[in-house]
Amino acid sequence: MADFDPEKFEDKYANYFPELQRAYKNAFETMNDEFDSTLIHGIDQQILNESEPFYEDGDFTVELPENPSERLTAVEIDDDELESVLERYLDEIEGELHRVFGVES
Repeated sequence: MADFDPEKFEDKYANYFPELQRAYKNAFETMNDEFDSTLIHGIDQQILNESEPFYEDGDFTVELPENPSERLTAVEIDDDELESVLERYLDEIEGELHRVFGVES
């Protein structure tokens, strides 16, 4: 993989699509090992499919679509529990983005 270029990340899907896929896949596998697979699949397919990763000031962040709890229809889960799992999942994705791109967090 070429060195990470923050400017190229602005067009991330053209420049870094395989790396983004790898980071999300690694995070998915970790979460799937730790939580109910139906829940993680639902989050992956109904919430994270519309998420957007960003890189700014040396840090990766992932922005979720509006109203994530309303998007999740595959499983019934308390809003507080979903928020907790989503927070953990986002931490995992952001950590994987740092790892995959070789950017210190």
